[in-house]
Amino acid sequence: MAGIKTVYDHIRRNNIKTTVLVALFPMIFIGLIFLFVWAVAPLAQAIETTARVAIPTAIVCLVWIGISWMFGDSMILNIAGAHEIFDDDKKHREIFRSVENVALAAGLPTPRVYIIEDNSLNAFATGRTPRDASVALTRGIINKLDKLELEGVIAHEMAHIGNRDIRLDMLLVTGIGVTVFIADVLLRNAMYGGSISSDDDSGKNNGAIILLMVWLAFTVFNVIITPLLRMAVSRNREYAADATGAHITRNPHALANALRKITADSRVERLDKNKSVAMMCIANPLGVREFMGDLMSTHPAPEKRIERLEGMSIK
Repeated sequence: MAGIKTVYDHIRRNNIKTTVLVALFPMIFIGLIFLFVWAVAPLAQAIETTARVAIPTAIVCLVWIGISWMFGDSMILNIAGAHEIFDDDKKHREIFRSVENVALAAGLPTPRVYIIEDNSLNAFATGRTPRDASVALTRGIINKLDKLELEGVIAHEMAHIGNRDIRLDMLLVTGIGVTVFIADVLLRNAMYGGSISSDDDSGKNNGAIILLMVWLAFTVFNVIITPLLRMAVSRNREYAADATGAHITRNPHALANALRKITADSRVERLDKNKSVAMMCIANPLGVREFMGDLMSTHPAPEKRIERLEGMSIK
């Protein structure tokens, strides 16, 4: 914990790391295409092919991001099987009030509140901006945490909203989905003798090889590079949300205690086949089988998060 003594130190360090990691996405993507094509084609052709691939991919990503901007939060909540609760519902009034109070302490609009009917312990936030954000809580996390612990979890999710992590998640999930789709199109095109670099008969073989190299670059990006960068972004954002959440409630120990309980039973069955939504949760809901070491984990090790929280000094 040396050199990181306050909430603001945590937030500053993690935001810098996240900015660097996100900037690496397009740089590595373009670099991979160029290098793989350059391995089988002259320099000028490698540059031309990279431009032909990168520019349309960027356009498709922007269009799909626009669609996700309008409907993404509803899709995510539907995938999780979440249903909305309101302040006039006597059964859930106390939960709604807790969210309202934490939002007030965070200086943010009160988000819509959803419940996932699952007895495990987990939560996530989604939405485009703080004004239209939503917080989803499992039935288990509501029933099994005490009030201060639950407020710590809610504050963590409000931190994701305030830090604009929900927007970052949408960007990452959407961009990754587009590159996977385009890679599949490229492979199909290559299998049927297509080409993106030559139209005459004499260049078809060379064009097919270049197309396969572009597909290989997409595959390496999607299968190896993107998971590594995505997991690193997610881990840094979780640390930052823990720090910000602790600042909101002025009680890092409550969130640390909540994480201990959540870690013991975080699996949400509705998310078993949806890793993108799982990445947004406060703890990995996919179960132990999904962990492949600290490097590939979507979340920091719970022990490290708890250690940081317990070592914080709230000023």
